Amino acid sequence: MIEALPEDLTALSADDLAERLEAFNEAYRAGEPLISDAAYDALVEHLRGIAPDHPFLKAIEPEVFPAKRQIRHPVPMLSTEKAYVVEGLQQFVARVNKKAAELGIETVEFRVTPKLDGLAGRDDGRVLASRGDGLFGYDITSAFEKGVVAVGGRGEELGEVVVSLSYFETRLADAFEHPRNLVVGIVSSDTVNEAARQALADGAVRFVPYRTLKNWVGSGPDLLAHIERLYTELTGIDYPTDGLVIETTEARLREAMGATSHHYRWQIAYKRRGDTAVTRVEAVTWQVGRTGVLTPVMEVAPVSLSGATIRRVTAHNAERVEQDGIGPGASIEIIRSGEVIPKIERVLTPSDQVVLPQRCPSCQTPLLREGPFLRCPNSTGCRDQIVQRIHHWFRTIGNADWFGVKTVERLVDQGCNTLARIYDLTVADYQAMGFGPGQAANLAEAVALSRSHRMEDWRFLAAFGLPHLGTGDSRRLLQAIPLELLLGADAGQIARIYGFAERTSGDIAAEIGAQADQIAAMWQRGFNLERTSPVAVDFLVSLGICEDAANDGGARTKKEKVDRQRALATALLRRWTLGEIGQVTAAQIQDLPVDMDIRPKAAQISERAAQHQAVLGRAAGLGLDWRLPPAAGTEGASAVAGKRIVFTGKMTGGSREEMQAEARRLGAVVQTAVGPGTDYLICGEKVGAVKTAKARELGVAILDEAAYRELLRGGNKGE
Repeated sequence: MIEALPEDLTALSADDLAERLEAFNEAYRAGEPLISDAAYDALVEHLRGIAPDHPFLKAIEPEVFPAKRQIRHPVPMLSTEKAYVVEGLQQFVARVNKKAAELGIETVEFRVTPKLDGLAGRDDGRVLASRGDGLFGYDITSAFEKGVVAVGGRGEELGEVVVSLSYFETRLADAFEHPRNLVVGIVSSDTVNEAARQALADGAVRFVPYRTLKNWVGSGPDLLAHIERLYTELTGIDYPTDGLVIETTEARLREAMGATSHHYRWQIAYKRRGDTAVTRVEAVTWQVGRTGVLTPVMEVAPVSLSGATIRRVTAHNAERVEQDGIGPGASIEIIRSGEVIPKIERVLTPSDQVVLPQRCPSCQTPLLREGPFLRCPNSTGCRDQIVQRIHHWFRTIGNADWFGVKTVERLVDQGCNTLARIYDLTVADYQAMGFGPGQAANLAEAVALSRSHRMEDWRFLAAFGLPHLGTGDSRRLLQAIPLELLLGADAGQIARIYGFAERTSGDIAAEIGAQADQIAAMWQRGFNLERTSPVAVDFLVSLGICEDAANDGGARTKKEKVDRQRALATALLRRWTLGEIGQVTAAQIQDLPVDMDIRPKAAQISERAAQHQAVLGRAAGLGLDWRLPPAAGTEGASAVAGKRIVFTGKMTGGSREEMQAEARRLGAVVQTAVGPGTDYLICGEKVGAVKTAKARELGVAILDEAAYRELLRGGNKGE
């Protein structure tokens, strides 16, 4: 198992971190974990801190067995809410007691059981189904045929496939890194290796129903008073565990509390967050990030924590430093979960030497106070911002090795302070700067390969590290405005796109303007970009051509207004090409077939279109695969005509590209990401949690390949 650099992970945007967590989860479910459970949990909590409403946090972390038959669960197998400190348990108990009081239930009991760390499933006596995505699992009944022991017999419902911990440690630890590796291999493979066959023959691999586990039942006050003792006693069993599961026993209370799309509200998992230690702050230093935000880092008296000597601890932001009295002499408690960078848990004794910097420690520019943060506004001249942005570029494109932060610092300090300059360096240039022959050759080759390897244009844009533009938002932005036209877009154009707020749109437009020369210069270096197919309707919406007419119809929310604009833009594009719309007259617009009275606004629409005639002509001449609405009157030709569709996962009925092309021929608008206007998410195999969670959040219909084919058969005329 490897531990990714914590700074690289905690510095990611919410969307990027969610994508990494999906990859970590997929590896874990496959029995090949890349990071520790504690590190994964800590990163999930970090995501919750920076984006509490992110779709990843509301989705079930899926387990996928592509070769197995899918099974729909009679009752969803949801994930579990987690608490890492007693305060979290106290809040849970209080919520349960409050609901009980509303129902007139006087006595509330809680059941506590060990939280098994295996492969969850449901055994109804006929089929053992894995949890899958919570709604659909996979038929893994063959595990019993291979020799998995059903503890308590078949039909005991919910439980987990686990291996005896003592057996694993004495017989298998040298062959498998984690007990879960063995379990996943047995369940997913048609054949098993010799070590697994012997473990099955010895009865060491078992499906353990939750109801057979040792448990404790008692009141809320007793639970909170004895939680640490219960943790030790109940997790001390001969199966892998990673905490406790706590739930109310009253059926009526469970029904009343219900569930979210992610977890049942009447249940919680209690997991120990990590080791803590007390130390003393010796100094506070300030690090400048790529967007100019300063992060305080405490230099502390060395202390041993989780097997490592800790000398530096993050302190979050300027407001935290100021309010909690963090400075030299402060006594603090720190926490370290897994191998993630240590963080401050609480200040025990505040310092009387709290000083916030007035100038940037890198370039000495006067700092700005923005909410809880300090920020250096010198984005083009601050050495540390330049270093972090260049490092972010190489980390994001992911296809150019050797450019670690130390290498980037060395290049910047020798005058290579733009990406364009670095991309123009030769092997001789690197050697002249003191790099050895081997490293110089590696650096030059890495840069050349990063240009030739295929890269999505949204990743190219996100790699510049612009504020509010991670990979997810870059993708959404380029679906409405092509990269060629984005460099000249203003804040209003970006703000009209659904999902972009006015304030952040202003920041995005300003930073794109500030870095337009660099973006253009890099583009000229000949990158092999895979272009996003822009949606012509959304492009017209971004220009505001239909804005006045749509806003007159009583629409209140931004989504309602955008939907009306899209309807009008669709009517325009069904009658005229993108390049012709700038020349359309008010008289021609008045009789457009659209479900709104646009006659009073026809002149305004024509004027707005004329104002954008040049950019519309340029857009039409870019040679891009514009996604256009189907021609009027063709909606009934197929069930997907005019529908916005996203394909995800590995398709079995043809490649994803073939299915996308077919959908376009049938009149669909094929998207690359789920958004507010998406109609269908078509799922193949190995589908990540983020897209399905986003689809559920937005009410988008989710279909597997079979259901999609049935939709096409039922929607085509004559079938």
